[in-house]
Amino acid sequence: MKKIIALGASNSKNSINQQFADFVASKIENTQTISVKLSEYDLPLYGIDYEIENGIPEAVQQLNDLIASSKGIVISLAEHNGNYTAAFKSTFDWLSRIDKNVWKNKPMFLLATSPGGRGGKTVLDLAKNSFPRFAGTIIADFSLPSFQDNFKESKITNEALKLELNSKIQEFQQEL
Repeated sequence: MKKIIALGASNSKNSINQQFADFVASKIENTQTISVKLSEYDLPLYGIDYEIENGIPEAVQQLNDLIASSKGIVISLAEHNGNYTAAFKSTFDWLSRIDKNVWKNKPMFLLATSPGGRGGKTVLDLAKNSFPRFAGTIIADFSLPSFQDNFKESKITNEALKLELNSKIQEFQQEL
């Protein structure tokens, strides 16, 4: 069975993006999902002084190894002020210190959701533009606006959004 990673790019213990990443990953057939919760990684904020004094934290190496051993990556990006969350950006920076090819050419399904009507589109666009420079092979992307209105009881309630997402899931699944 193919192993995929579901990552919600937030360190909130109740992250809607983690919920969304896990939900989407669960819809991908013939895979085993490893849910990666940034809230469970006790990482210092990336800084060169810390790296020189202490090296790269073991948890970063473990995450790098997990990415390397996976067949695909599902990431749902939380948006803070139009950008990555501080926790995700720092984790991303740490990973790039091990290997500039952070995403290791793995098929990626980029997601974003938020309570608002744009559904994290700004951060999703940022990732779509930058991840390929870090060996990200983006197969599909999807933004779910108004999370609390459109996602209830572990289901997407808006039929048009559900159809669009299912189509993107099929695209991603074919590349695994």
